[in-house]
Amino acid sequence: MSRGFVKESDQEELPLIPERAPLPSGTTNYVTPAGLTALEKERAELEAAKDTTPTENEDEHRRALTVLDGKLALLQKRIATARVINPDSQPANEVRFGATVKMRMGGPSGRIQEFQIVGVDEANVKAKKIAFTAPIAKAITGLWVGESADFRLGGENRKLEVLEIRY
Repeated sequence: MSRGFVKESDQEELPLIPERAPLPSGTTNYVTPAGLTALEKERAELEAAKDTTPTENEDEHRRALTVLDGKLALLQKRIATARVINPDSQPANEVRFGATVKMRMGGPSGRIQEFQIVGVDEANVKAKKIAFTAPIAKAITGLWVGESADFRLGGENRKLEVLEIRY
């Protein structure tokens, strides 16, 4: 049937389903045990939301279920590809996935920062958690306490010195 014979009100726009945090193509989806627990909790919450979606308006109900199903599909893919790395199994004296790192940025008088290197779905700057795919995490991965790396930030190079590593 030609679209010319369909009422405009019947031409429903598909709801937009927000993408998850980007994971570069070909990159393993590393997660901490806490990260996997959070993903599974999110899945349970989405499944519960499907059961409590209001049914008064059929169109709104269908759209809401479409969004929830889309989010669940993206989440299921992340859970299925998750490779759990237990921070306790990492070398204690080297910056690796799961490490909480205290470092100095910008030389001897530079600012001291502390953050944990986590999976892309766990990353939260306010909680001092950065993704292992972040440039700063890549710059310091493999370093030991006392070692430093050059990090390009904007148009300038900054020295990153590892002061402490905890798992």
